[in-house]
Amino acid sequence: MTDIKEINGAQVQYINLYTSQAEAIKKHSAKAMNVLRDKAFDDFKRQQFPTRKVERYKYSDMQKLFEPDYGLNINRLDIPVDPYQAFKCDVPNLSTQLYFVVNDAFYTKALPKSNLPEGVIIDSLSNVATQNPELVSKYYGKLAKTNEDTITALNTMLAQDGLFVYVPKNVKVDRTIQVINILRSDVDMMVNRRVLIVLEEGAEAKFLFCDHAVDDRNFLATQVIEAFVGENASLELNCLEETHYKNARVSNVYIDQQRSSRVNHNVITLHNGFTRNMLNLVFKGEGAECHCNGCVIADKSQHVDNNILIDHQVPHCDSNVLYKYVLNDKSVGAFAGRVLVRKDAQKTTSQETNQNLCTTKEARMYTQPMLEIYADDVKCNHGSTVGQLNDAALFYMQQRGVSVEEAKLLLEFAFINEVIDKMELEPLRDRLHHLVELRFRGQLNKCEGCKLCK
Repeated sequence: MTDIKEINGAQVQYINLYTSQAEAIKKHSAKAMNVLRDKAFDDFKRQQFPTRKVERYKYSDMQKLFEPDYGLNINRLDIPVDPYQAFKCDVPNLSTQLYFVVNDAFYTKALPKSNLPEGVIIDSLSNVATQNPELVSKYYGKLAKTNEDTITALNTMLAQDGLFVYVPKNVKVDRTIQVINILRSDVDMMVNRRVLIVLEEGAEAKFLFCDHAVDDRNFLATQVIEAFVGENASLELNCLEETHYKNARVSNVYIDQQRSSRVNHNVITLHNGFTRNMLNLVFKGEGAECHCNGCVIADKSQHVDNNILIDHQVPHCDSNVLYKYVLNDKSVGAFAGRVLVRKDAQKTTSQETNQNLCTTKEARMYTQPMLEIYADDVKCNHGSTVGQLNDAALFYMQQRGVSVEEAKLLLEFAFINEVIDKMELEPLRDRLHHLVELRFRGQLNKCEGCKLCK
């Protein structure tokens, strides 16, 4: 066992927390989740918080991030908020099935009228794990390995609830499933959220996750998403972050794709403090394809780190990765994308692109696109660029009466729109075009109609 004296201070407090509160954590969760906790705790102690010497964390200081003493809602006390009355995050012309997660608890007090196809489950992960433990146990923790990542281990040992979505064989959910993650607290708070998505063979579903912070407090959110995409199934996963500079978020997404499946994964960071997103996507069946896109707009001293692993384990699969950053002031961006093509993954096609704009001398961008290929019949490309706004284009527009500020905005807007235009939901694309423009103009500080964000 690791000597606690050898462990850094950030980790000691979580070891002490779990040692003293393990029974309370388990009491307010479900057996199907609890069964993995003690092993996750052992893995957490053994691995320690990753330092910058760990390859996948070289651009983010996890020890510093987890050092503060945050509160946790272990006893699942009621949070005084009615999101359906106070919160409006509407996307015009986009019909959604709307749900809320308050901190890390699925909001069950007033669920929307069910317009879901027969057999579809959208519910609290803890509730489903209690009522149907066999279904949850079949998938929970199978992709998110606690012995391979410290943050995943921490989340697994502390998470008590979250979201569970199950779509049966050949069922299509026509309406987009919109999930609003609300951070709400009167004290500095840590939340540990879990999401489990299961699409059986031939199933289809689209998701829109929106992260918002209500209160002017320091929040630390860990999130682990496991998504199983069955044969011929289709998943669109859109994740939009609009929090504030006191919010820190660490999100690990694990996706398993079977034969002829399709995944469209989009990550948009418009407002944040510290964000670290990790995506592990594995091709398990031939003929599958994925499109992974991301756009980041950061200023002040914001930090956004996206780390991606696309694992081609079988032949005839296609992966496409496009991430773009616009960095202003003293913000920091990082992108590390690794495409792994294994020996048996012949006929693989892969394109990985990272393009970045640093609009000030103080902004910093770290980019590391990687190809690791062990097959000999593949078509794989990767590339990255880091640059500034085109002086010639700025001069051209100014000569035609466009102010320098407006010219910069137009160039930044055109640059980032390539990512947004790849999203399949047209109403969401239109909404994001509007939000991005407001963000560049410095006018985006809350969602239209939101009574919670002051």
